[in-house]
Amino acid sequence: MVPAPGLIIAAPASGSGKTIFTLGLLRALRRDGRAVASAKVGPDYIDPAFHAAATGRPCLNLDGWAMRPATLSARVAELAERSDLIVCEGVMGLFDGADVPDGQRSGSTAEVAAATGWPVLLLVDLRGQAASAAALIDGFRRHRPDIRIAGVVFNRIGGPGHRAMVERACTTTCPDLPLLGWLPRQAALAWPERHLGLVQAEETHGLEARLDAVAETVVAHADIRRIAALARPSPLTASAGSVPLPPLGQRIAVARDEAFTFAYPAVLDGWRRAGAEIHFFSPLADQPPAIDADAVYLPGGYPELHGGRLAAAAHYLAGLRRAAAAGCWILGECGGYMALGEGLEDAVGNRHAMAGLLPLASSVKTRRLHLGYRRIRLAAATPLGEVGAGFRGHEFHYATFSAPQTDRPLFAVSDAAGRAQAAAGHCVGTVAGSFIHLLDSEDAESV
Repeated sequence: MVPAPGLIIAAPASGSGKTIFTLGLLRALRRDGRAVASAKVGPDYIDPAFHAAATGRPCLNLDGWAMRPATLSARVAELAERSDLIVCEGVMGLFDGADVPDGQRSGSTAEVAAATGWPVLLLVDLRGQAASAAALIDGFRRHRPDIRIAGVVFNRIGGPGHRAMVERACTTTCPDLPLLGWLPRQAALAWPERHLGLVQAEETHGLEARLDAVAETVVAHADIRRIAALARPSPLTASAGSVPLPPLGQRIAVARDEAFTFAYPAVLDGWRRAGAEIHFFSPLADQPPAIDADAVYLPGGYPELHGGRLAAAAHYLAGLRRAAAAGCWILGECGGYMALGEGLEDAVGNRHAMAGLLPLASSVKTRRLHLGYRRIRLAAATPLGEVGAGFRGHEFHYATFSAPQTDRPLFAVSDAAGRAQAAAGHCVGTVAGSFIHLLDSEDAESV
């Protein structure tokens, strides 16, 4: 059986409109009767939730830096098994990634394109340029011989004259390259944002109508059937069934609501494949973790937007403290880590009491960006592994925090290039957390 073909939507730079175009294409293909699956390059949580809304299927992350090759292959196999077409949205510009030494993985979209063999559809933002776009496209085609740019869609064209200039220059410079779409500047292509990206899917008012509107724009201004025909099967072969991270327990209570949304489907599915049971609960609905859970996971999200409700959720807080007292392993990542601390100061300076299980006070009033891949080793034994067990992950938040010096940090940390960073997180009894989101276990040969 031939695996489902795939296609990557990439751009020369961030801000070109990849996400909204991809959402419109996904919804349009679904409305056209295609069983379309989606992927997102990089460790993003927000865009995949929109992908899932557009297709009705989970979106999987693909990351050339943070995932072992076997994990990447398994994710591609999972996508191919449950669809007849895969559309993958890139990250940043096509060749952009982490600052790493030559020859090392950077996490770029180009790396995923080279690994999967999927062709690239380049989305070019025409703001501030016309004929110059032809030179840009020609340079991108020549930059890496191991990836194939198979077509171009233009975004934010200014009108018929603008289009004619670009089209003439491109057909002269790249006569064999299909020009498959000319998207206008339209309100349907602008969606609300906040500090970590788009406002979350579950918070976007009228999401279904927005998706349908952008799909109609894409259908009206791009040739979706010719775009779909660019897709090619990946030569990667792997069984869909890897376990990125060891499960925290046998019965894992996972927080899930608007405050705690940043959990990777592949991680949760991996825990299920390893034999664990997953039980969701909502702190915002004042639900405690299941009383028979032997582990609790608080993923990242936006607890800072819901500090008052979390502080007033007496049943949730009592259940969390009861689980800690009973010796359940509790892991908090980023927003979940803040929720395990003593207090959280919101953007206007109001302080909200949190669970008080870790000696951490965090604030988003004075914002400071923390961003980048992280290579980590356990500094304390946990269900994830013994001291020294290695993982890869990322950090992306604007919080500042204060915490006392501890002789039990959770992780020893280096950045993507291997430069040592300060130890991260806390481990107090069976409660642990840090601002780092884990994606995969470290390469076997490096553990």
